[in-house]
Amino acid sequence: MQGTLTRRRFGQAIVAFAALATLPLQVFARSREAFKAVKSDEAITSLFGDKPVTESDDFEFKVPDIAEDGSIVPVTVSTDMEGVKSIALLVDANPNPLSARFHFMPGAVPEFKTRIKMGESSDVRAVIETADALYVATKNVKVTLGGCGG
Repeated sequence: MQGTLTRRRFGQAIVAFAALATLPLQVFARSREAFKAVKSDEAITSLFGDKPVTESDDFEFKVPDIAEDGSIVPVTVSTDMEGVKSIALLVDANPNPLSARFHFMPGAVPEFKTRIKMGESSDVRAVIETADALYVATKNVKVTLGGCGG
């Protein structure tokens, strides 16, 4: 009886489905903790572990020197680096510094434009993750009108 589903096969299918269903929870748990972090360094460690972080200006990181409205601060990041896995944006003075994290599929062009919220003047960091290293660029932004509860 080749077309029937036995109890054993049904049980195996349930176990396999349960394992696959919980996989996203395990994968996204690290990001959840990073978004809860209250310091930028904690968020970076939560996201990327102990990978070495190198200051770099080898990628384009545009953010205004002065933001008139902290609730809508434009940010642009792009790079020609090979093997970019993700890019994270952090605002050091925000209550929860991690503002965004973008993941890139192999072969994708690692670039984006977005807007972030800033509660006060602060350093803003863009962290690029490759397979073996982290690269960070930091810019200071002066906010004249608060956007994160300000």
